[in-house]
Amino acid sequence: MANEKALKQVISQLGNSIEYDDHGLMVLDEEKAREKIGEWARVSALGSGEEQAWARYLTRLLALDLGAVPASIHDLYMARGRGEVPPIFTVPAMNLRALPYDAARAVFRDVMKIDAGAFIFEIARSEIGYTEQRPAEYATNILCAAIAEGYQGPVFIQGDHFQISAKKYKDDPKGEIKAVEALTAEALEAGFFNIDIDASTLVDLSLVGEREQQRQNAVVTAHFTEFIRQRSPEAVTVSVGGEIGEVGGRNSNEAEMRAYIEEYGEALTSRAPGMAGLSKISIQTGTSHGGVVLPDGTLAKVKVDFDTLFALSRVARDSFGFAGAVQHGASTLPETAFGKFVESEACEVHLATNFQNMCYDCLPEPFMSAVYLYLNNRFGKDRKPDQTVEQFHYSFRKQALGPFKADLWNLDKKTKAQIVKKWEDQFAFLFEKLAIAGTRKYVGQFVKAPMVMPSKEYYFGGVAEQEEVKDLAD
Repeated sequence: MANEKALKQVISQLGNSIEYDDHGLMVLDEEKAREKIGEWARVSALGSGEEQAWARYLTRLLALDLGAVPASIHDLYMARGRGEVPPIFTVPAMNLRALPYDAARAVFRDVMKIDAGAFIFEIARSEIGYTEQRPAEYATNILCAAIAEGYQGPVFIQGDHFQISAKKYKDDPKGEIKAVEALTAEALEAGFFNIDIDASTLVDLSLVGEREQQRQNAVVTAHFTEFIRQRSPEAVTVSVGGEIGEVGGRNSNEAEMRAYIEEYGEALTSRAPGMAGLSKISIQTGTSHGGVVLPDGTLAKVKVDFDTLFALSRVARDSFGFAGAVQHGASTLPETAFGKFVESEACEVHLATNFQNMCYDCLPEPFMSAVYLYLNNRFGKDRKPDQTVEQFHYSFRKQALGPFKADLWNLDKKTKAQIVKKWEDQFAFLFEKLAIAGTRKYVGQFVKAPMVMPSKEYYFGGVAEQEEVKDLAD
């Protein structure tokens, strides 16, 4: 009875523009459903219990019905690796930490203007923790945004930096592997058909020779590749990414890449001969997540080693058939740098912190005062002795996104519109520099997007507990 009541309540939030019964979902008024879909995004983010579960489950069904289909970018990337797709664009992978529904709507508006299809929405293991949005919530935000904007086609949702904590792995390797397995399985159920496994934290540079240094990284990544393939929906080859160097560490080189890929290939073949492997590989070229904060709170200028990015993209593609190399930690770079990712033939670039910064820059003073008070009380003990207040607040303010999620959702229309306008302008700029206009034709040619029906049991099975994520990268 309670389940029926919750269902009716959720359907009424869309103005009864849909019907749902044991036979499935039926759209009665598409225009009204698209107009009101933000109500389901709100319930998914701020609600609880069966109403929240219904909002998320029905969003998956409605998105499929209206043509927004969670998909894997694997086949597009492998076509690029074979030379069938030219390396003339770089796919933006966007981590939408704050107001993801509104941000994703801005993305869809921009890509529809330029006929782009190659773009990714992602969230990292760490971000899932401090933004307090599990995979089902994040995917619901993205799909609701697609519905609202009338976007039709493959929607690439990615687990970014599903990273192994070096500390937890050292203390309890089996427990840490199981934790990332559980998150990966959860993400797959939510429609994340692109997963970046980051075991680069296990690289041991004290060992002699690149293969020895990269072996544990490669073996663990092979384990997760098999884990993902065994749990993927039928007819979906999930795009799996690997990583050879921690972002913020020393720059990667060709010997490391070759050693990692060779070790990975041997490990995967021993586990599952003939199984599809990686489609891309992340490298370190001089950036750091969030940027380097100066004492006054501004960001230091960072120089990306584009020569390394170009050389390793070529090696990944020409020698191993991957799409190329992936650039992390790029959103706070100077605007003049973004065109160079295409010149360097990078297949993908990850963008996050600057979108967060734009949001914070628009928030009124009382809101930010409350954020800083929260940070002082909750994380003051973690402030380093040599950090200025500005550095401390900048470094930790991402940690307020979860606790202040409802406040962000409930911002006044004027402030929210200001934030969204800045985002929309920034997305348009990035998409131009990354040259993704017209990429819908490549996606249409190579990407298969089967209609994967969601598991009702998954959505009504309860919410996983949040993790402690302070030692994980974004």
